[in-house]
Amino acid sequence: MRKLARMIADGDLVGALDALDRPAEFDGIDVKAARDHLHGLPAEDRAVLTRHLAARYAAETDGDPHDRFLLLLRALRLGHGLAEPPLAAERAAVVARLGGQTDLWWGGLYHPDLISAEIAEGRTVPPAVWATIRRSFLLTYADPEVAELNHLAGLTPGVPPLNVGEQWAEQALAEDALRPVVVHALTATAAKPTAKWDRAARAAVEAAGGADPVRTAVARWLALAGRPRTFPLEGADMPNHLVFDPYNADALRGLAWLLSLLPAHPDIPRALGSLAEAALRKVPGAGPGSAKVASAAVVALARAEGPEALGELARLAARTTHKPTAKMIGTALDRRAEALGIGRDEVEELAVPDYGLTAVGTGEYPVGDHTARLEIHGTRTVLAFHDSTGKRLRGVPAAARRDHAETVKELKARAKDADRMLTAQAERLDRQFLARRVWTRGPWRERLLDHPLVGSLARRLIWTVGEESALWDGAGLSTADGRPVEPAPDAGIGLWHPVGRPPAETAAWRARIEELRITQPFKQAHREIYPLTAAEETTRTYSNRYAAHILRQHQFHALAAIRGWRNKLRLAVDDICPPAVRELPRWGLRAELWIGPDAGRIPGPGDFIDSGTYTRLRTDQLRFYPLDAPENTAHCSGGPYTMRLRDGRAPVDPLPLTEIPELVLSEILRDLDLFVGVSSVGNDPEWADGGPEGRFQEYWTRYGFGELTGTAATRKALLERIVPRLAFADRCSFEDRFLRVRGDLRMYRIHLGSGNVLMSPGDRYLCVVPGVSGPDPGYLPFEGDRTLSVILSKALLLADDTAITDPAIVSQFP
Repeated sequence: MRKLARMIADGDLVGALDALDRPAEFDGIDVKAARDHLHGLPAEDRAVLTRHLAARYAAETDGDPHDRFLLLLRALRLGHGLAEPPLAAERAAVVARLGGQTDLWWGGLYHPDLISAEIAEGRTVPPAVWATIRRSFLLTYADPEVAELNHLAGLTPGVPPLNVGEQWAEQALAEDALRPVVVHALTATAAKPTAKWDRAARAAVEAAGGADPVRTAVARWLALAGRPRTFPLEGADMPNHLVFDPYNADALRGLAWLLSLLPAHPDIPRALGSLAEAALRKVPGAGPGSAKVASAAVVALARAEGPEALGELARLAARTTHKPTAKMIGTALDRRAEALGIGRDEVEELAVPDYGLTAVGTGEYPVGDHTARLEIHGTRTVLAFHDSTGKRLRGVPAAARRDHAETVKELKARAKDADRMLTAQAERLDRQFLARRVWTRGPWRERLLDHPLVGSLARRLIWTVGEESALWDGAGLSTADGRPVEPAPDAGIGLWHPVGRPPAETAAWRARIEELRITQPFKQAHREIYPLTAAEETTRTYSNRYAAHILRQHQFHALAAIRGWRNKLRLAVDDICPPAVRELPRWGLRAELWIGPDAGRIPGPGDFIDSGTYTRLRTDQLRFYPLDAPENTAHCSGGPYTMRLRDGRAPVDPLPLTEIPELVLSEILRDLDLFVGVSSVGNDPEWADGGPEGRFQEYWTRYGFGELTGTAATRKALLERIVPRLAFADRCSFEDRFLRVRGDLRMYRIHLGSGNVLMSPGDRYLCVVPGVSGPDPGYLPFEGDRTLSVILSKALLLADDTAITDPAIVSQFP
């Protein structure tokens, strides 16, 4: 320390400053005291030091960013009060770059001092930097320097009330007349609105011009929520730049609440439902974009006026897989059911809007001299225009666009709403097999068969009517052999299922469906059944039928949620996880699929995503327990499952598979078949090399060309009936697990399970990656089997192999 003091006393200030970077050379040096001494020097001495630091900063252009930043900070602190602040332009450039960061600490560098200096010197801080300050305050609100900057954001003129960078926020900021609404929306910091908040919201609406302009503007803003940012952010807290800005999330919550206070209008539930879906959209490594915003949308729908709001809740109930939000939706529907004195299922059925359809699957609307028609084709709603002669036009007529723009806009919105509801209702109906739902004639016709929207699904399904089974044939209900059926008023009506039915009846229904050219919304007549096998009778309490498969974890997780399973993503952490579980309250049962990460070795590249979540899972046993049995868990990194016993509870054994009702066992095994068929790495045509380090080569080959699962066997049976009707049928034949296709260049074998292709000579693998839209496979008797369409598209392509021009395929021909 004496040596450093002598340097200062001798006037070697620059040497003393540089010595602080080498404290090991000075015994007993007190770096803080030395810096405080330098900071207290006269202005002319400090000016010398700051010029030296500026020179070092300029010389270290390619140096360590952290070291350069420290030089900038030193120059800032030594230069306090100087007439010419040191490195001012460089400091302003660093501050400006902060607007592209998630927070003020990214990269290990601490920036509040720089921003405070800019403010103290009267410089303008960019709006994007104020946005970073606000985010930083929410992430670490205890930091006093950031808290002070965040406080200044609310006091500094010209600072936008919303964080810039999100499309919806920048649109809202551009509409200055709506500023009172935005400012009040930012006060939505609680989980639910209070009466006081609502009163202030109504006053803000009046100050912004009234309900109509506010509704129109806010609905337009909310439609932009969750869209890609207007500029990217760096930092780990916002992967892919898709997570909602945490500061703006309060404003979105307030805007959702505010919409629910306005008079009923179709735009309101439409905007709120879309907002909930956008907020729940999964961001890799981060989860939902904003669960808080999704919850606000549900709260708003629950208190909004009009039947459309209830319908949107019912739609979200069928589609939402995020557990906390799904629970909120369920609570809202349960309360509505209690208020009406009916069951939850009935509320969901009664809540489905007709979207203006005037008959089952159709609706006509005059638009000037033209007629617009909404027509449901499968699970798609098509908007078409016709002229005065009835001729269908290719698009929207110019006169309709010009003179009836609002009507055309509303019709397009209805078509989109109907599409989303159709998907949700198809999934809800598919789940009714295990729900054991039974209707009497009146409610069944009103809510299902004759409902303008749901009827387009129900009239393509087979129903049990008392002791008979019947289908809508275009004129009425009839049996598989065409005999008319008229349900009695008190007849129990439910969905027909092939389990327990004579094979001849199932075959008759398949033939009838295909004869009428009906495309069912999901597999029913062609639904797979999974009887107990000899191996399962031997294992007695568990099934290994779908064990030892390698699944893509996130794809499995999403699909399991859609099918009603409860699952927890496996992360590389010291924690425990339950198996994937499907609860069956109507049966008093719980199905468990035991799964674990692809472990048993040291994980390597590609085994995780950035969040630490395992990329792949390995399947194990399927078991059944009583619904109230204690939970089983295993370590997140793998290992055996054990039952967690609390409060002195005794262990509960798994139930023998012979005691599981045939329908339950079949439907649960069908779910497992679906999980494997969709998310297995074995059906990926680009994994012919076995994936990372070739580890999955044996599995990929075994799955991609091995024995057919139940779904694949049903696919083969259907193809054996469809292929003979095709124009290129003479080039096709069946061989065990394959569809053989004779091209002009090669002979091909398409596996009926995976859709993978082998070609002659020598059964070499041919990689054909299916496009988003391939050749039209023609009529199919059900929707939802993408692999079936892929196989038919590949067969059509390979039968005319001399016409193939795709270089990725042609290059594989020897």
